[in-house]
Order: sequence, then C-alpha cells, then structure tokens
Amino acid sequence: MRWINLQPSKGAKLALALAPFVLLLIAYAVGSAARLAQNARDKLLPGIGDFADAINRLVLTADARTGDYILWSDTVASLTRLVSGLGIGVVIALLIGMLIGMLPYMRALLSPFIAALSMVPPLALLPILFIIAGLGETSKIALIAIGVTPIMIRDLALRASEIPREQLVKAQTLGGGSWQIAIRVVLPQILPRLITCLRLQLGPAWLFLIAAEAISSDAGLGYRIFLVRRYLSMDIIFPYVAWITLLAAGMDWSLDALRRKIFPWTVLENPS
Repeated sequence: MRWINLQPSKGAKLALALAPFVLLLIAYAVGSAARLAQNARDKLLPGIGDFADAINRLVLTADARTGDYILWSDTVASLTRLVSGLGIGVVIALLIGMLIGMLPYMRALLSPFIAALSMVPPLALLPILFIIAGLGETSKIALIAIGVTPIMIRDLALRASEIPREQLVKAQTLGGGSWQIAIRVVLPQILPRLITCLRLQLGPAWLFLIAAEAISSDAGLGYRIFLVRRYLSMDIIFPYVAWITLLAAGMDWSLDALRRKIFPWTVLENPS
C-alpha cells in the first residue's frame, strides 16, 4: 500500500488536526516554566495564572473609567470596521468584475487599470488616506476596501470570462438581453466564487485593519495590542492574538458553510 493511497479515519483526522495545537501549547508551557524558574517576574512568556488574571480583567470585569468590558468593546469596534470595509469591497468587486468579465469594451478599458491598481501596496496608501479622510473611521474602512477590492475584481472577472461561450449564445438565442444574461447566467455562476474569494481576503483584511488601528485609534483589537506592547504585557497580547485568530477562523468557516448551504453543487468542485 502506497502512502499516497492511505486515507485517515474521522478520528485520525481529528487527532492530526489537534496535534499541532497541542504541541504548540506544550512547547509554550515548557518554555514558560523554564523562564519563570529563572525569573518569577518574567514578562516574555507569562504563566497560565497570568493569562487567567488578564482574561478576567478584559472579559469579565467592567472598566472603572468607561464601564465597558474591554475585550468586547474592542471586538465590536474592529468587527464593525472589518465588515464595513469587506462589504464595500464585495459590492464594488461584484459589479466591476461582472462588467470586465462580460463586456469586451469594459475589459479593454478597466482590466489594465485594475491589474496595475492591485499591485499597489495598500499600506503605502495609509498616510494618504489619513491626510485626505482624517484619522477617523473613514480612513480605516477605506484601507480595507482598497486593499481587498482589486484582487477580488480580477478573480471575479476571470471567473466570469471562463463561462462557456455556448451558454451565452444559447441565452441570446432564447431572447435574453445583456441584463438578463448577467442576472440569470453569469451572476449565479460567480456568486460561489465570490464567497471563496472573500474567504481568501480575510487574512489581508485583518492585516489592514490591525495596521490602521495601531497607528490611529482609541478602540479596537489592533489598538489594544499596540497600546500594551510598550509595557511588555504579553499576558494581554497573546490572548488578543488568539482571539483575532479565532474570529478570523470562525468567519472563514461560516463563509464556507454558507457556500455549501446555498450552492451545494460546488462542494464536489471545491471540497475545501
């Protein structure tokens, strides 16, 4: 039996999936114990008790000054910015992606421009956005939208252009106009790809969000991480990083579940 033909059982898949996380936790516990044995006040690798105290302060105890629960208020602020930026990007990418993919004149007009725009490092535009839109929410949301939209446009335009020409010809033979073809032929076939494309852009979107919050903000997950770093508060930074990872993974899983639910025929095409 060749290794390439071996398939793990469900129990083995679960064990293999958990193994890297368990090994990481064990490695951290060993390293933390070694450092704390040398210096009980070491801040680089805090112990489990320090994490528990920090989580209690952030999650379960209201802030004395504002009355807010810090982790939850930071989460709401960050998710509001993230969802707003992604929502704007999705709408723009869907419209322009369909136009480029369907219409040769629009492809000739916009495709080179979008390709060039997608090569611009979004973080390099952050100072420009702060100058133009100020330090408020607009610039942070705009950075996310600018960062993810060009890549999504190119992806959706490519998917629309891959639709077999025979389908478009048949739709025209049956009397369909450009608008009807767009809604009834092209749109249903690129919506599953839109969800997949959105999943792929979650990581960059979080990066742009954290960068914007780190530079100018008074609330948010990225703001809190960069606020406490000056105090070497790893007992706060590690839980925040883990929480961001959990939120991103939950969003990715939810989008994939939505794709499988709404477009079940794509499961065989893209089982991941």
